[in-house]
Amino acid sequence: MEKFDVIVVGAGAAGNAASYTLAKAGLSVLQIERGESPGTKNVQGAILYADALEKIIPDFRASAPLERHVAEQRMWLMDEDQACTGMTYRDARFSQEPYNRYTIIRARFDRWFSDQVRAAGALVVCETTVTELLRDATGKVTGVRTEREHGDIYADCVVLADGANALLGSRAGLRPEIKTADMALAVKEVLFLPKETIDARFNLNGNQGVVIEIAGNITHGMVGTGFLYTNKDSISVGIGCMLSDMKRQTLTPYQLLEGLKRHPTVRPLLDGAEMKEYSAHLIPEGGYKTLPKLYGDGWLIVGDSAGFVNAVHREGSNLAMTTGRMAAESLIALRAAGKPFVAAQLADYKRRLDDSFVMEDLKKYEDVPDFLSAQSHFLNVYPRFLGNAAKEFLTVDGVSKRAKQQKIMAELRSKRSLLGLLGDAYRFWRAFR
Repeated sequence: MEKFDVIVVGAGAAGNAASYTLAKAGLSVLQIERGESPGTKNVQGAILYADALEKIIPDFRASAPLERHVAEQRMWLMDEDQACTGMTYRDARFSQEPYNRYTIIRARFDRWFSDQVRAAGALVVCETTVTELLRDATGKVTGVRTEREHGDIYADCVVLADGANALLGSRAGLRPEIKTADMALAVKEVLFLPKETIDARFNLNGNQGVVIEIAGNITHGMVGTGFLYTNKDSISVGIGCMLSDMKRQTLTPYQLLEGLKRHPTVRPLLDGAEMKEYSAHLIPEGGYKTLPKLYGDGWLIVGDSAGFVNAVHREGSNLAMTTGRMAAESLIALRAAGKPFVAAQLADYKRRLDDSFVMEDLKKYEDVPDFLSAQSHFLNVYPRFLGNAAKEFLTVDGVSKRAKQQKIMAELRSKRSLLGLLGDAYRFWRAFR
């Protein structure tokens, strides 16, 4: 009978963080990945937050396949043919080492991370699907069953890091199935452009990069956002909307992405680019209120599998790595103290999370998903209004500025009453306070 201290299911950011931390501490670890290799099933924009990885591999910058460090953040509000692009933050301190954020190509990065996991001593097995959890007579999880012949493998604890679908946990009854209202579908393309062209178009030098977050009517009234990130010799461009909204639309995800790429503000940035990769990915964006139970007898759940995504700040990979690391640290501490991996002891994982920024941030924005679902006009009415207002004020046509101001306010009142505006301000404050 094969037996390990811990089995980790999944080789994404959370699974790799857990596996590396456990193996580095000397525990016997089996990591199981259903893809052909780590990274083949993983999709992300992708932004790497250095702080989360630095706490796991302090010297990661020396060998990790990093694309560009993020020197500038832009926020665009778009209508079908216009954009307010004035919200830009650029700081010379962002270009001083050690850098805080990087763009990465997820497949390359995950392969590198998996190499570190192997070097730390974990056994990594790919092209293997875990079909169910094994339990003893008391209900404690004792291992996993794979689709391979004689595929039962045992462990003192199983860490579920199998991604947004969370199929393993759902099948085992450890968490409810994720609702479409709490899940976003994002599509992304990676487009090749020479480094010199990217530098010129985005006003970059050396290894500097730009992150552009996009909101507005590009989602055709659905709750969602777009993005554009610069890599060394490519651009990642994508868009994501809530799955429940997409089910009510006739537009396909591909059509949404093509519409974003054709936008007059985006198209010149992509001119002449050659598509290298197209991918789609589910993202759990229900937030704090949809988190399942995170531990039980013989099991822990981390990363996207649990829904650890801060959609407001578009943070996912750092929460995945942090939860994976904290799950591992709990197991390491319990093993050192000679305590069993049962629910009463594994509650230490939840306590660690409660004391961290992970839970504090998710708790802060717990009302935002409900707010955006009920107030979707924030992502279409207001961006369109701001664009029209800017056009009116910047057009010199012999009309007085007072008359223009009156025209702008009349348009706003035609979209939202005074009571509606006051209500919007209050609801916005309540959701984001």
